[in-house]
Amino acid sequence: MVKLRESQFALFPLKSIRSSISLAFSCLILASIAATTLFSYQLSVEAVQRNSQGYIEEIIKQVNTNIQSYVDYMENISLLAMTNKDVKYYISDSSFISQEERRPYEKRISDLFQAILYTRKDIASIMVFGYNGRYVTDRRITSLNPNTKVEQQAWYKNAQSEGGKSVLSAPHVQNIIQNEYRWVVSLSRELKSTDGITAEGVFLVDLNLSVINDICSHINLGKRGYVFIVDPKGNIVYHPDQQLIYSNLRTERIPDVVHAKSGSTFIANDSDGKRIYSVQDANFGWKIVGVAYTDELLTDKTTIRNTILVYALCGLAVTLILSLLLSHRLTRPIKELQADMRQVEKGNFDIQTQIGQMNEIGQLGRTFNMMVSRIKNLMQEIIQTQEHKRKSELQLLQAQINPHFLYNTLDSIVWMAEQKRHEEVVLMTSALSKLFRASITKDQELIPIRVEIEHITNYLLIQKMRYHEQLDYIIDISDGILSYKTLKILLQPFVENAIYHGIRNGPEVGMVIIRGREDNGRVVFEVEDNGLGMSPEQLARIWAVDEESPIGKGIGIHNVNERIRLHFGHDYGVTIRSEMEAGTNVTITIPKLA
Repeated sequence: MVKLRESQFALFPLKSIRSSISLAFSCLILASIAATTLFSYQLSVEAVQRNSQGYIEEIIKQVNTNIQSYVDYMENISLLAMTNKDVKYYISDSSFISQEERRPYEKRISDLFQAILYTRKDIASIMVFGYNGRYVTDRRITSLNPNTKVEQQAWYKNAQSEGGKSVLSAPHVQNIIQNEYRWVVSLSRELKSTDGITAEGVFLVDLNLSVINDICSHINLGKRGYVFIVDPKGNIVYHPDQQLIYSNLRTERIPDVVHAKSGSTFIANDSDGKRIYSVQDANFGWKIVGVAYTDELLTDKTTIRNTILVYALCGLAVTLILSLLLSHRLTRPIKELQADMRQVEKGNFDIQTQIGQMNEIGQLGRTFNMMVSRIKNLMQEIIQTQEHKRKSELQLLQAQINPHFLYNTLDSIVWMAEQKRHEEVVLMTSALSKLFRASITKDQELIPIRVEIEHITNYLLIQKMRYHEQLDYIIDISDGILSYKTLKILLQPFVENAIYHGIRNGPEVGMVIIRGREDNGRVVFEVEDNGLGMSPEQLARIWAVDEESPIGKGIGIHNVNERIRLHFGHDYGVTIRSEMEAGTNVTITIPKLA
């Protein structure tokens, strides 16, 4: 029974001035510390963001300018090709030159391209493809890849679609030259005739990105900061960890970058830390992105940390003083509850802790009282269950040795001895001995199924010798379940019921079939007979048998079912199907225990 202690209300009233002041001071201190910490942190974050954003924007603008100059130089190379008389004449549709006449043109154009390559190590190749089917490269002897069509290349189509403007491709493997596969960025543009209207071919410069790599890799954005470049479709043109990104070992905020406007910044916070992204659009479609980590750009960590630490220590000192004053009041009911718990540990489940105020501690005491009561009830239920199990097992042991069965068996042995049927006497006596040896064994409740089958085989052998031609049996047990465990003497009560109540008084030869198999992780036994069968009313009486039935009439099916459930749970047990004059089928289900 829960008791309310009136003295608790007087010592620590809910509306007292002392408790109100203590609560107000505690809230004020905590609020001051939280506000100071938050304000200092916010100032730091804002300062870092403002300074780092401006710093990164200026650097990325410079990178953009440098890359733009580089691309402009590449475009100047394309202008050189466009204005070269040999190139224009070579790819012109109006020029009719033989194969022999082409060679001087090809040599001069190739020498021009080679001269450019000699001064620019970042250019992988220079080529011109005329719509008249002629082409020339920086190599004297060039063989195109027979498996690749130039007209289907993305850089070729993009140059045609832009009508004379330069187009930069995404990084790709250039494979139009036979046996050459280079990772490049292609700058292409369509070449016009003298009139500026007629398109006569496509000029191509493949860049190996060495200049872009040098420009971006020397940018200092802190120890971990970096610069990367993407095209309008989000394809990475340059990244210091490009291989890690392609192998999905690292991720980048590509979708956010693609949708960001030129000159904008945004902050990303992930497992690598808080990063500031600054995006600049190049004139040729690329996006130059600078990434910096805010923790590396924060230069005044020490001052902020010391300031926060001072305020925290002051607040901690005041809070400690208040805690010492209030701890005694708060811990006294907890100590009383702890003492009651020790009584429960010693086995006293009649204890009920006293409850003062109905605050958190009072609710804890109420829950403790409910728990103790529940444990006490559960222990009583366990005791009752164990007592019921003990009675069922005792009744089983008492029913194992049926005096009537023993008398009839011994009488049969005496009769066979008088008839000098010595072999049958030895066989029946041996079977009876093994049967009772298994019955009186008390070492283990669970035995291998193999042992249980030997027991029921001996039992049926005795009954067969007693009833001769009136009884026959079949034992069909799967070899795969013989090593599993089962309850001792599980099958005998059902076989005994089949013989005495279904077969013994029948007009025909009785048949008992015992089957055993594994089914969906369970072991299923069946005891089937072709005896008289049972009506629904008889089946109902079987399940309604009182567990206190007189000893000597055998153990009932109801008790066997209870015994199975006590050991294995309510998912297992006995089911019976029977029809009058058609026989009875008993199904016993137990778990598969190795």
